[in-house]
Amino acid sequence: MAQNNDYFLVKASVLPEVFVKVMEVKRLLNSGKSRSVNEAVQRIGLSRSAYYKYKDAVMPFYETSKGKLVTLIIAVENFPGILSGIIQCIAFAKGNILTINQNIPINGLADVSISMETDLMIKSIDLLLADVGKIPGVRSCRILARE
Repeated sequence: MAQNNDYFLVKASVLPEVFVKVMEVKRLLNSGKSRSVNEAVQRIGLSRSAYYKYKDAVMPFYETSKGKLVTLIIAVENFPGILSGIIQCIAFAKGNILTINQNIPINGLADVSISMETDLMIKSIDLLLADVGKIPGVRSCRILARE
């Protein structure tokens, strides 16, 4: 039986509509597209009471890593400057890098692992992964671990 402090990762498409709307209100507020809760709930078509009832219980997957450690594993091509671009991308997102480890390249590819704190980040982990994946020479980027 589930306890009060248990968390579940649930696909958005199977959630009741109220939870999805709460997330939309939070996105509008976080992005600055709405200046107040009242404005955001009106745009989405949700009551203020429903928003306040669920706002602290419903969060996107990336928020579960706020204030936590995340380790990324990135496969990169072996050429100068690629690691610098990755570090710069993380810096722009306000991620706090704790450790960087790079393996010796084999067949022109090297694995880079980066452990970082996410509590001050200004974008989601998903957006950061997408941005790192766009860097020329990055073959793959994924989350290896979360604490």
